Amino acid sequence: MGFIMANSKFELNEQQKKELSDIFGRGVNFKDKERHFYTHDVGALPLLIKTMVGKSKPAAIVKVRNEEKAVELINFARKYKIPVVPRAGASSGYGGIIPTKGGIIADVTPMRHIINLDKDNLRVTVGAGSVWYNLEEKLNEEGLAVQAVPSSAMSATVGGWLAQNGVGYGSYEYGWSQDTMESARVVLPSGEVKDFSGEELGKIIGTMGTTGIITQVTLKLRKYEKTAAISAKFPDASSMKKAIKMVGDKKVPVWAISFLNPQWADMKNKAPYKTHYGETVDEHRPELPLSYICNFAYPVSRDVSALEEIIKEAGGEILPDEIAEHETQEWFRSMKVKRLGPSFIPAEVVVPVDKIDTVFNEIEKKIGLPVLVEGMVTKGEEAIMLCFMPHSERSFKYNLAFPLALSIVKIAEENGGRIYASGLYFASQAEKVYRDRFKLIKDFKKQVDPEDIMNPETMTGKSMINTGLSMAKAFEPMARMVGNMSGVGHQEFKDEKGLPGDIISHAFTCAQCGYCVNECDQYYGRGWESQSPRGKWFFIKEYLAGKMPLDQEQVDTFLACTTCEMCDYYCQLDLPIERSWMTLRENFVQKRGMMTIPPFEIMAQSLDNQRNIWANYRVDRDKWIPDDLRPKIKDKAEIAYFAGCTASFVEKDVAVGTARLLDEAGIEFTTLGDKEACCGIPMLVAGKWDVFERILKMNIANMQKAGAKTVVTSCPACLLMWRTIYPQWAEKLGMEFDIEARHYSEVLMDKLDVLKPKFKVPLNKTVAWHDSCHIGRAGAGVYDAPRELLKAIPGIEFKEMEHNREKALCCGSVVTLIDEPKIASKIGNVRLQEAVDQDADIMAALCPCCVVQFRVAARENNVNVEIQDLGALAARSLGYDIPDTTNDALAAWAVFEKMIDLMEPENMTEMMVELLPDMIGAMPSYMQAMMKTVKYVPGMDSLMKPMMPVMMPMLMPSIMPKVMPKMLKAVEKRVPMPDYMLEQMPDLMPDAMGNLLPNMLPQLIPLLTPKMIAYIKAN
Repeated sequence: MGFIMANSKFELNEQQKKELSDIFGRGVNFKDKERHFYTHDVGALPLLIKTMVGKSKPAAIVKVRNEEKAVELINFARKYKIPVVPRAGASSGYGGIIPTKGGIIADVTPMRHIINLDKDNLRVTVGAGSVWYNLEEKLNEEGLAVQAVPSSAMSATVGGWLAQNGVGYGSYEYGWSQDTMESARVVLPSGEVKDFSGEELGKIIGTMGTTGIITQVTLKLRKYEKTAAISAKFPDASSMKKAIKMVGDKKVPVWAISFLNPQWADMKNKAPYKTHYGETVDEHRPELPLSYICNFAYPVSRDVSALEEIIKEAGGEILPDEIAEHETQEWFRSMKVKRLGPSFIPAEVVVPVDKIDTVFNEIEKKIGLPVLVEGMVTKGEEAIMLCFMPHSERSFKYNLAFPLALSIVKIAEENGGRIYASGLYFASQAEKVYRDRFKLIKDFKKQVDPEDIMNPETMTGKSMINTGLSMAKAFEPMARMVGNMSGVGHQEFKDEKGLPGDIISHAFTCAQCGYCVNECDQYYGRGWESQSPRGKWFFIKEYLAGKMPLDQEQVDTFLACTTCEMCDYYCQLDLPIERSWMTLRENFVQKRGMMTIPPFEIMAQSLDNQRNIWANYRVDRDKWIPDDLRPKIKDKAEIAYFAGCTASFVEKDVAVGTARLLDEAGIEFTTLGDKEACCGIPMLVAGKWDVFERILKMNIANMQKAGAKTVVTSCPACLLMWRTIYPQWAEKLGMEFDIEARHYSEVLMDKLDVLKPKFKVPLNKTVAWHDSCHIGRAGAGVYDAPRELLKAIPGIEFKEMEHNREKALCCGSVVTLIDEPKIASKIGNVRLQEAVDQDADIMAALCPCCVVQFRVAARENNVNVEIQDLGALAARSLGYDIPDTTNDALAAWAVFEKMIDLMEPENMTEMMVELLPDMIGAMPSYMQAMMKTVKYVPGMDSLMKPMMPVMMPMLMPSIMPKVMPKMLKAVEKRVPMPDYMLEQMPDLMPDAMGNLLPNMLPQLIPLLTPKMIAYIKAN
């Protein structure tokens, strides 16, 4: 575009880092590994083009939380001439967010609030980071809706669609994204904040962050109405085109028109079904005819009766309602067909509506690979055709087939069309994309950003790519001939670098669309791409390519997943994400010997010793049983109540409440008493599957001895184990298993007629209900039973929270709570605030671990909401005096919190410094002699430093037993423990530390070595 080219900046100096940290605090990241996750967008590029893109690692990532921070960032960038690349959902594949000159990635997704809603004038002003799907849901509650929405609405942002400019559902009636937007507010490269509206909007629409950081957008709205649809099949593209043209000519009031070709319909039919814990989920999916299919969507109140005659006259046939309904439900899940890819070569073009058939016919004639086409018709007689060719990015042939995208662009151009967007990859096509706005944008960019600090090269392109594309276009016939011969068949993925083949397959299948990101508690708790499911799939690909190491830090990102399955729920490809991470836990921890989350080691020893995770004595396990109830509990019965660890030892109100309810409902039951062991889920999640197997065998055997046919649980995780995981493992291990599992709320649903008259103590409180992951989305899908039980309690005003049932947010426990307690409080508070928003006095839950987590989070965040267990609330209404266990939970957690704090490398180092006299005294005599030379021989301390990482792992196994008594004392001093735990520490600590230290030493040695040398010199 003819202005000064920005300087590259791939590393910041210490002064610059300090200044950015002062502005953004914890919302800035300089880690080399983290920056690698921000080098790409959704597009899977061939190696040859990746090479042309060159280095694309940013120097830093910042979270832009508001407009003021955007201004400060721009002023900082201008001061040092550092490039800034705005980034939101990263759901487009044109290279619009690739930091080819490094600089700073400005993540604008935190700016996602509704700023102003003007119902009278049908306008809403929102933060640029607002996700379309979430915004639409909130507007629908107010009786409003957006005019048009992108097909990637689950992750695309409002600011992103303005920066990209595109077409979506609703564009037939309302036009391109720019036509549905009234104004936008932008922080310009000068630091000035400017509002754009009317004609002025043309200066920034589609400019992909090259003219500033968009902070807010005002959208035009419409009244909300349920959408209906009619789907029709056509024998060929010409008849489909005829129908589309007639709809326009006859002014049928249709809101959206979308279409797909027979190849896409075929792939949709063949796409794998969703699975849950390895079992296929039974979902009704109508078979699509292998024809051209066109979907006409409209608000239900509109008269579209003319459609039937138009479809018939054009030679089409209306399809059954179930197909129209299903296709509407699948609006935002079109990439599901990528499961059969695993990669796609994309080509996205705009063509005149009256040329749709010609373009389809030309593609079929000229392109030798299968081309899947999904299209949308927009106001103004244009159609957008999104073309995808299934392939494999791992094959060298991918490089040869990729130019076929340019052949499709050429076909569009020859028929009066153009490429859909430019971006870094197609910058040379910018003039065709922007047409009459091209000069306006070019002049504006020159005026406001003469030094090109905003997203450099995105509009101008890289010379190598531009040259390469020019050559490819010049030799298009030859490139097409080669490309047509470069298809790949079905791709088999074998185990590689120790990773299972099916997980590798999923990594390459992942569309990187970002649907899994926003609601992932691991991501929003920490805020960085490496923590998202999308980021982890990307890591696997980079690890296999030798570009990223599989170190402990990376393993921790897989271990930190809370297993809530929110990612599985939102994944448009229906990838089994959580199951894949579960498999990798065993792979990393048990098979490779890498470190699990440290507190799990203490839990593992406690499980092997005392069968529970709280380091309590197993003889005390059934002491929760009330004296008057004990005689009623059978030695053997067909129904057994399985209390679980937390309800048995910490939140006893959970177990007591459940048992009281079962008894009052007239249900005879037994328990395993002190023979009950932990269900084992912590060990599955810890990757210590050998310990899990021992526990599973013990529990199944004891339950069979008790004559149980049905296990009733209060803990959803225990339910998941008994209902789903135990049967699968029993089959794998060749064990007999004929036990059904139910949650007590399910059992009591059948007995509510017995219980309801007995509820006599009214609660007189507003209660918000929390759906625990493992009873709902990530478990048995039980939603109604606990609600019915709760509503049966007199004096309750029941409130649903914003996210409920399948969409309920995870509490953040157990994994986050024992891994990073501060992050757990942040995650828990997100959910607590939903209860506060409902003016709730109580947040009720039925998971003991959720209850612990929320109680801790409420204390840490000073949230004035009681956290109560459903069973305890119901039993109190029956007239039982069941003490509140909030303080018990906080006290029990406080011990673990201190232990977790002690496991931090800095704190472990400080404890080991205290143990140095004993550690050195426990070393072999030759080592002691060598240590003494450090004090007297000049330069020996410098020699010691590189030797320590080699020596310490060799010495530790012999040193540890000798210093263990002193270590136990040092731990006792730092972690105030109850007597029962203190008594067990000599049994638990040696094996736990034996497992932990080999993996912790690389973190400890750099901290310990200088302190050890200083100690030797002083003593």
